[in-house]
Parts: sequence; C-alpha cells; structure tokens
Amino acid sequence: MSTSTNILIIKTSSLGDVIHTLPALTDAYTRHPQIRFDWVVEENFSEIPQWHQAVRRLIPVALRRWRKHPYQAWRSGEWQHFIQQLQQQNYDYIIDAQGLLKSAWLSRWAMGVRCGLDKYSARESWASWNYQHRYFIDKQQHAVERIRQLFAKVLNYSLEQLPLDYGIAANFQNLTRKSNTLIFLHGTTWRTKQLPESMWFELARQAISAGFEIRLPWGSGEEFDRAQRIATLSSQISLINKSNLRHLATELLQARAVVGVDTGLAHLAAALAIPSVTIYSSTSPQRTGTYHLKQTHVLTNFACSPCFRKKCRYPEDSAIFPPCYGSLSVRQIWQQIELLIENQDADKSLQQ
Repeated sequence: MSTSTNILIIKTSSLGDVIHTLPALTDAYTRHPQIRFDWVVEENFSEIPQWHQAVRRLIPVALRRWRKHPYQAWRSGEWQHFIQQLQQQNYDYIIDAQGLLKSAWLSRWAMGVRCGLDKYSARESWASWNYQHRYFIDKQQHAVERIRQLFAKVLNYSLEQLPLDYGIAANFQNLTRKSNTLIFLHGTTWRTKQLPESMWFELARQAISAGFEIRLPWGSGEEFDRAQRIATLSSQISLINKSNLRHLATELLQARAVVGVDTGLAHLAAALAIPSVTIYSSTSPQRTGTYHLKQTHVLTNFACSPCFRKKCRYPEDSAIFPPCYGSLSVRQIWQQIELLIENQDADKSLQQ
C-alpha cells in the first residue's frame, strides 16, 4: 500500500448501520496508519464519523430529504454542491459498505476504483454490478464482522489479533458513572419495535422501588409526550434535553445501565461498551443487534417474531400491541437488568 492511501466510504444510514462500520475503520487504521477516510453519510448522522481519528472529511448527503422534494434539491444547488464535494479527490478505493442500489448509485459519481459486495452478499444483489471489484462475504454473521471482512479484503490485510474496537471511546474521557441512574431508550421509528407504554410504566416502577433514577431521551413530539407521561410516575424520573448525539453519548456513559428497544441509540451505547439490555420483537439481534461487551438481548417468543416488518398485521386495538410483546413479561426484562448490574458489581470486586 502507498505511503498515503485515500479511501471513500459510502455508508449513508441508518444510525445503527453507520455505527456498525466504525470497527472496520479501526482495523484498517491499525494495519495502515497512513490511511485516511472520507465518508458519505446522511446529514442527520454526520456527527458519528467525526469521532473516529481515521476520518479526514465528511461529505453529508440528504437523500431522505431530497427524495421528498427532488426539484427543490436541484434548484437550490444542494445536489450540485454534493457532487462537487464528492469529486474533490481521486480515491484509491471507493468502498460501498451498504450494498444497496442507492449507495451503489452514489459510488458511481465519485472518482476511484469502486469496491463492494458481490451479488451473493449484497443486500440488494443488483448493486454489485456497479462495482469494479466485488467480494463474497458470508451473510450468516453479524453486520459488524461482514463490514470488517469487506474492508480487510479491499485493503489486503489480516483481521487476526485485531480486537473489536469502535474507535470512538477516546472522545469521552473522565466521565463518572452514576451508580443509581438507568436510561430508558423508549423511542424508535418502527411501530413494531415499540414496547407497549404500560410495560415502560411497570419497568419504571420496578426501577424506582429498587432505588434507581431514570433518564428519558426523546427525539420527536410523540417520544416527548411518552417521556412526559412516564415521568409523571415519580420525581426520580427526568427527561434528557433534546440535543446532539455527543450530548446523548455523554448521558449514556454516565448511566449505570441502559434499557431499550432496537434503536440507533442502543447501538451507540453498545459501541461505547455501556452495559445494556436491548429488547427485540420484530427484529433479531443475530445479524444487526447491539454488538460489543456487556450486551444482553431479550427476545419475544411469538409465532411471527421476528417479522422484520415496520407495520404489524394485527389490529392496534389488541390488548397488547404489538402482540408479540405479550410473550414477554416485565419481570423477565427486569431480571436481566438485575443480572447485568450484579455482574458489574462482581467485576468491580474482582478488580479491587
């Protein structure tokens, strides 16, 4: 590899997918310290790549917004500005780490050797026809490991003796963990992932009776309203002010543990090795779950779980909705939280 290697990463969204890409950068930077990455990422998630020392430049894209108003995006000059940013550099390699038609299409606007997953490995097989170099990566493994292997093949290095490292923890130093604080990640964009509000209330009661305080983040009006309703239970429950991802990361790092559904912030907590209990209903942790140390997964046990659908086929007037959560009790979730905390205490005792 040359003394200076310039790589363009195409990984636009979602928050969890962006976070899953970080360990591959750490691997590459460890093997080739001269390497530098530019990264095409959705504007709403552009904070995260900046935290990694191997990232030189961000190229924000707004496909989600532009799809709704394509003419406005063209007329405003946003699209043209994006292309100018993309073509400032002639890259040694362009790595599409997403494997979708939209990401493959974006890669064609950049200058360099386009690399990605082959038709047997990509999430959308037709995307592979856009690449000059294609690689087979077994789908039967976690997304983090798949991306690590893709980068290793493109850049020709071994993953042996390279520990899993998201490479962002150094941005958050000297934060004190509060022994009596839990953070509940109750918000998610998929209706089928949302834990019934009654179960959040019961979990909150369990936590308060055990002497914990609860912090609740929110990102939308619906999440704010839900957080406020949960907070009416006790003065020991408070809302986290709406802010950027860095602020949320510092809040997560100060918590004793995090409890949440399958959402982007759960993946951020995992990347920072924060002890977490994550609840899965319509999705599965096998390939895209939280992935790091101190992670506990709680799964529903229902006929159609995991369905991987954003909309449930059952009526919302069911006693419990989504109905798959009827197979899971608050007691089961709380027992996992208690076990996670007990393991933390045991680890501290061994270190002393």
